[in-house]
Amino acid sequence: MILVVGDLVTDVLVEHAGEIRTGSDTDAAIRVAGGGQAANTAAWLASTGRAVTLIAAVGDDRAGRDRVAELTAAGVRCAVQVLPGVATGSVVVLTGAAERTMITDRGASLRLAADHVTAVIAAAPAGSHLHLSAYPLLHVGSRPAGLAALTAASRSGLTVSVDAASAGPLRDAGAGRFLDWVRDTDLLLCNADEADVLAGPGSAAEQAGRLTAHVRNAVVKQGAGGAVWAGSGGVWPIVVSPVPVKDPTGAGDAFAAGLIAAWRAGAGPSDALRAGAALGARAVSRIGARPAPAGAA
Repeated sequence: MILVVGDLVTDVLVEHAGEIRTGSDTDAAIRVAGGGQAANTAAWLASTGRAVTLIAAVGDDRAGRDRVAELTAAGVRCAVQVLPGVATGSVVVLTGAAERTMITDRGASLRLAADHVTAVIAAAPAGSHLHLSAYPLLHVGSRPAGLAALTAASRSGLTVSVDAASAGPLRDAGAGRFLDWVRDTDLLLCNADEADVLAGPGSAAEQAGRLTAHVRNAVVKQGAGGAVWAGSGGVWPIVVSPVPVKDPTGAGDAFAAGLIAAWRAGAGPSDALRAGAALGARAVSRIGARPAPAGAA
């Protein structure tokens, strides 16, 4: 069983073809879908056939019910708190040709309860794995839940991976504090911007190597430039073949899912990186942050 802790929100996807014209109109295609880094990763994990449970919080509203129903239909077990009087989180995702900008209201995600997280992890089967999206750690309201997840996993003897989540909130929280929170984690994943915050300037291999002073293994993703894994046994880089990009939203979440699924199945660093890259390539080739629903074209 893989337990994923983090956000379940509504994404409002705004796909604009050109520059946003401030103070005027910009043509765009706008769609609403389920989102949240943890929820996306859980959906991609389920698509690989792994047993996965999402631990998150939503409001007692239509959006929350829809988000849980979508994940359940995708094969994710939802250990999701429903909080009365609180709105389910939402994110406006502005997508251009190759980048995305997110405007975020985390809503109920900020009130994920530490005791709920602890209870679900404590009841997990032996040999389970915890994957923590760092968003709960990076905001004061949800930080106790993020820290509780790490503590409960340690007490239960679970292996742990953490996704560094987002460079801006990491910078706000402070690299030193964050690395203290995740110290001795089995695996830390970060993209190039997050690695700059946590490890300072340098090549991806240098950054991943520096991060192993804090965690057992570190992966630095470089998008079309490939990825690097560093651990006690050495450094493993991979290169990837470029693919046409329709939407980068959720690509990192798919990468994490593919890598974790392969690694937990016994793959070594290079093969795990390739599995992550393959799922990430699938993600960017379609619009939206999650796998296509069963039966979709």
